[in-house]
Amino acid sequence: MSDILTHTDAGVMTITFNRLDKKNSITVAMYAAMADAVARAGSDPSVRVVLFQGHESIFSAGNDIGDFLNQPPSTQDSPVFRFLRGIATFEKPLLAAVAGPAVGIGTTLLFHCDLVYAGDNAAFSMPFVNLGLCPEAASSLLAPRMFGYHRAAEALLMGEPFFAEAAQEVGLVNRVVPPTEVNGYAQAQARKLAAKPLTSLIATKRLMKGDTQAVLQKMDEEGQSFGRMLREPAAKEAFGAFMEKRKPDFSKL
Repeated sequence: MSDILTHTDAGVMTITFNRLDKKNSITVAMYAAMADAVARAGSDPSVRVVLFQGHESIFSAGNDIGDFLNQPPSTQDSPVFRFLRGIATFEKPLLAAVAGPAVGIGTTLLFHCDLVYAGDNAAFSMPFVNLGLCPEAASSLLAPRMFGYHRAAEALLMGEPFFAEAAQEVGLVNRVVPPTEVNGYAQAQARKLAAKPLTSLIATKRLMKGDTQAVLQKMDEEGQSFGRMLREPAAKEAFGAFMEKRKPDFSKL
């Protein structure tokens, strides 16, 4: 799976989006590779920290629309749901280095990370409503918790990008650095964590996060709504407009 690279060194598993020609948009095969990598990291005692990273120009454009429409998630065992449950229940520290656009899942996966570092060119967006869909990855629960209701409503109802400084202000990002430095900075922070006692890291994360049942329940609820809405007229119009490179028209829906 050359579109997802995994490398483990000094206790840090780095998972890299490596599909730059397609703006690191994520396919079903990529979700499967990431789900498998997260599962391996959870069970491998030599892995103490996991770090997600992209390129200095882009983190991820979200789902690959063509691939997504051809292979929509149909069951809870679909790769995307395996990946989401994997990061939601991951016991060890989970980090992300984000530069450039982080669209859809590129932003929502960050709610499950413990530390997030951003380039000053980072642009976060959750444009689900604009696609005739609803939030995923438990973002309808976690965004209001982190941002406060009104800021979360702006991000999720408007679906417009917000940038690194704003992301740091609402607590999604820990630190903002130049884009060329973000992966290296995050890697250094990950190695600091990997040198600490793993039992202490796991216990501290568990105590801070508390019961994950509400998160998993919200993921299931979102997944059911998402699947239903994907078959409805608004989503068909939105995706049709995207593929035809035109502005969608929701006025009659």
